[in-house]
Amino acid sequence: KDRYHDMELQLRRIGIRLPNNRVVFFPAVRPDGAAGFSSIGARGCFLSHLGVLNDAAERGFKRILVCEDDLNFVRDFNHRIDRIFNTLAEVPWALFYGGYRTANIVDRSDSPGIVTVPPTQAIETAHFVAFQGASIVSASLYLRAMLDRAPGDPTGGPMHVDGAYTWFRKDNPEFETFIATPELGYQRSSRSDIYELDWYDKLPLISTIVRYCRMVKSRFE
Repeated sequence: KDRYHDMELQLRRIGIRLPNNRVVFFPAVRPDGAAGFSSIGARGCFLSHLGVLNDAAERGFKRILVCEDDLNFVRDFNHRIDRIFNTLAEVPWALFYGGYRTANIVDRSDSPGIVTVPPTQAIETAHFVAFQGASIVSASLYLRAMLDRAPGDPTGGPMHVDGAYTWFRKDNPEFETFIATPELGYQRSSRSDIYELDWYDKLPLISTIVRYCRMVKSRFE
């Protein structure tokens, strides 16, 4: 509920109010076991992304934006987004990252707001990623195939979903990837559902204080 509230606030900050027929909150998957993934949370995150892709494919959507529940939009989002939309309309993009971690990207102040990324270049995090056209169905099928393989399989087995998207891009170079530069959104500080918790997230009273501090920090970023 707290993350739903945070996302509702973030959407309101960029002018989107709920309910909205273009916004769908996907009920996150929490599996019983890791089943080859590094943690239950990693598997749940993977299955949640896969569920979104499957749903979009079944509905025949041509373009989707996937936002994880720890996404914060940058403060100048509304000032920059129209230019980025207009630029994307002129290029054959298949995947677009509004937030990411990757190396060797030059942030040029005179750029049109987007930069192409080679298919072999890894992109970490998947908190703000869009898919267009055939990449939606293709990514859905690719992730489903990973579930049937053993961990460490040379063709790609269970892994964190951002790694799965990197493998997908490498194996499907025809799907061009672009990123926003600088980022349009970033991951806010929050308790992890994927990695081992730090000690301050395990103690009842301390974890409540930490959660409040994170909330305050997020409001002023």
